[in-house]
Amino acid sequence: MTHSTLPPEIRNLPVPERVALVEQIWDSIAEDEAEFQLTDAQKAELDRRLARRGSSGTRGSDWAAVKRRIVGGP
Repeated sequence: MTHSTLPPEIRNLPVPERVALVEQIWDSIAEDEAEFQLTDAQKAELDRRLARRGSSGTRGSDWAAVKRRIVGGP
């Protein structure tokens, strides 16, 4: 939806009220999560990622290492 297709009664709400509306919509989706189904392609991708993670032998990086890569420093 673009600005032009968003109903004016929503578009004209102040930003904090629109954010609250989005949160309410997201919460309603989470409540209905049992109705949400992954596609076969999504399931396959998740399985592929889990297998790759399991075979890599590494557990990832700790926060200090990640922060150094992002912002630099010792």
